[in-house]
Amino acid sequence: MRARGPGDRQVEARTGQLAAVEGRISPQDLGLRNDTQVEAFRRINRFLVAQGTVPGVQLGHGGRKASTGQPWKGGAPLAPDAGGGRPVAPSPLPFAEGLAVPDELTVDQIRLIVRQFADAARRALAAGFEVVEVHGAHGYLINEFLSPYSNHRTDAYGGDHDNRTRFALEVVDTVREVRPQDKPLFFRIPATEWPADGGWSADDTVRLAADLHAHGVDLLDMSTGGNVPGARIPVEPGYQVPFAARVRAETPMPVAAVGLLTEPAQTAKILLNSEADAVLLGRELLRDPYWAQRAARELGGEVHRPAPYHRSA
Repeated sequence: MRARGPGDRQVEARTGQLAAVEGRISPQDLGLRNDTQVEAFRRINRFLVAQGTVPGVQLGHGGRKASTGQPWKGGAPLAPDAGGGRPVAPSPLPFAEGLAVPDELTVDQIRLIVRQFADAARRALAAGFEVVEVHGAHGYLINEFLSPYSNHRTDAYGGDHDNRTRFALEVVDTVREVRPQDKPLFFRIPATEWPADGGWSADDTVRLAADLHAHGVDLLDMSTGGNVPGARIPVEPGYQVPFAARVRAETPMPVAAVGLLTEPAQTAKILLNSEADAVLLGRELLRDPYWAQRAARELGGEVHRPAPYHRSA
């Protein structure tokens, strides 16, 4: 679930600087832009809690990947009359040939986006989300600032490592200020760009992980890629786990492993070998919504079942 915050049209009423700018990837993305949406999520989250689960939300900005159609309909850039807008980015560099050239963000716009992350986090808290994850990976806005591949700025938000990570840390700081200390804050990071000459590296990730821990992030969600089109990624079961293991070994940051983790025994081995503190599943749960029950059965554990499902025990 991704909440639209930065660049939304609510801001247009307060400032002309971000007029017609969209932070959503597609017009169909969920958001936390107003109190009406907060109340809608509050009802959903009350139900989730009553069923024994913990609601969480991912907050992000699409950056130069924003204002496109639904992926299953081709994901092409959308004109304003189709619900799209002008994408923004650290530098005026399109993600790939044929995609829109984004507008380069001004410093004032960057600061506004940081505040909007805080606004979205504040609404997430009011809506009953127990966990918030800041999406800093997969070629979206925060990732675009991190990588010298997509960030060619020469001001305080570009150039060396400290400048390129400044925006990410400012977002984390403002979101952390909103979140009570007992409410977890996660950060999704691109561990590598596989590799791109001059791109974000595993060494960069280790360095940023330590900084994120110092700034109050509770867990690092270790993904890879997404900012360099055509990157050659050696996709295989557990292919991203070594990055999580390295960060866990070299920093105090707790980490979660992701990516082609499909079998209960596979995920249990990752935890037993101390390669990660948690495993996160996405697409596998779409393929198998009862994965947790299968894992409990195969590994000899138990999982909570909502009352209407008691007969499935």
